[in-house]
Amino acid sequence: MKKLMTLAFVALFSVSALAQQVDLRRKINVSGSAETEITPDIIYISISLKEYLKDNNSKKKVDINTLENQLYAAIQKAGVDKENLTINNLSSFSWATEKKKNPDFLASKQYRLKVSDLNKFNDIIGAVDPKGIASTNIESYDYSKITSLKKELKIQALQAAKAKATYLVEALGDKLGSAIDIQEIENQVYPQAMYRTSNVMMKAESADMAGAAAPDIDFKKIKLNYVMNVVFEIK
Repeated sequence: MKKLMTLAFVALFSVSALAQQVDLRRKINVSGSAETEITPDIIYISISLKEYLKDNNSKKKVDINTLENQLYAAIQKAGVDKENLTINNLSSFSWATEKKKNPDFLASKQYRLKVSDLNKFNDIIGAVDPKGIASTNIESYDYSKITSLKKELKIQALQAAKAKATYLVEALGDKLGSAIDIQEIENQVYPQAMYRTSNVMMKAESADMAGAAAPDIDFKKIKLNYVMNVVFEIK
């Protein structure tokens, strides 16, 4: 009998605990959103310089140092800090040895340039011998204040969700209570550059092409969008 009473007490306690876990509060589930568009102000560009022979004559080689000096001078003229230009890699680990063995060997170097304005890049690349530019490419980009901007958007999305829940609940004659659950959904779109320098252009043979101004470069905007799903209690 004592065992039966103990089992009955345990069963009763379990049912009572289960009943306490059931959330009987009235709730409303809504979502709010906020979005904006920004222009990237941190842009990383790869630049590949390569030696070339004038008129296919090995005695008239435009060496990598000449091209590199042109690049450094253009960067200084554009007002870009020299620390923003770094060397990615050389064309070969045996670069110096190869030049001694083969006088026709054409060395190349790859650089990484950080700019805040693509128009400055336009000016820089336009001041370098176009025949010495093998290619350029946009590696990555970002926005300097993106962390604080994301925070602001999340707050705006939460406020939008609360405003929606408030007028819906009040329309039924009730009052909105505290938030019970919050979930965020992030949706950000990173664009591609509207113009990317091509190898063909950089290797143009004609004098007209070599002296032509570099085309305008611009970015589509980065679109940031946040949706906050919020569950509120209804009082």
